[in-house]
Amino acid sequence: MSISLDDIRAARIRLAPLLSPSPLRTYRELDDAVGHGIHVHVKHENFNPTGSFKVRNGLSFMTALPDEARARGVVAATRGNHGLGIAYAGRAFGVHTTVCVPLGNNPDKNAAMRALGARLIEEGRDYDESVKVAERIARDEGATMAHSTNDRMVIAGAGTLTLEIIEQEPRIDALVIAIGGGSQAVGALTVLGALKPEAKVYGVQAAGAAASHAGWHARKPVTIERADTFADGLATRSTYEMTFPALLDGLADFVTVTDAEIANAMRILLRTTHSMVEPAGAAGLAGLIKLAPQLEGKRVGIVLSGANVDSSTLQRVLSGEL
Repeated sequence: MSISLDDIRAARIRLAPLLSPSPLRTYRELDDAVGHGIHVHVKHENFNPTGSFKVRNGLSFMTALPDEARARGVVAATRGNHGLGIAYAGRAFGVHTTVCVPLGNNPDKNAAMRALGARLIEEGRDYDESVKVAERIARDEGATMAHSTNDRMVIAGAGTLTLEIIEQEPRIDALVIAIGGGSQAVGALTVLGALKPEAKVYGVQAAGAAASHAGWHARKPVTIERADTFADGLATRSTYEMTFPALLDGLADFVTVTDAEIANAMRILLRTTHSMVEPAGAAGLAGLIKLAPQLEGKRVGIVLSGANVDSSTLQRVLSGEL
């Protein structure tokens, strides 16, 4: 495993003065929508500052960064939520942040990162190309790279949400977690493996950006040519060195969901929880609906990982266009 329970516990101590635990809630209407006697426990990471679980990752990274590295600045690549987390943490600690996003990125997320004080660079056709831009800036300017996945402190931050889940509902049987880079799932595998090994973790990936899913089934790393999904938080084209081995060894199952299934999950969540959720944040529910027959009667956690959906995408979802 790329990180340990001690790493996650240490991250939680660093985050405690900066971030309150997010709620874990149940909704009878949501249980009915999923069916199969499943009791759904919803982790509301969409209620966090920046509207995403990735504020944990950004704060964990920044609080672990030595003063000398903070002084040189931090650079990251993102489709939005990781950059928001880094920008939020940078503002909290007075660290200059640069965030690289692909051309045509979510305009609302771009505006929010700028509002937090980040220098925004729009370059590359997708997230993977923006990573190369961020790596170039790190070399040229001496900034520290805050990779959204390949960083121990980033993954440790993501793991803190699962520590909260098992305290809020110790009887949890399984978690169904959406995977882009995999920080959230690896954090969950680390926590549950150490504290509740009987609980299982199931992975979900967008069908149009399913490199990790393909790699998990092939038992080897995979890179794909395109990431074609409206769930920008899941739009990655490769497996990642620090998360893929743990996903390979630890996931109980791994499924894909279509954009139409994600959009349907968004509509269900809006109707049953009355809270905003972005496409990547609804993918866990979409995966749970697909996995429901094998999770009959279980207490299953899903993570509403983000709320940052732009208005045009939300209109397409609500109108049934997606």
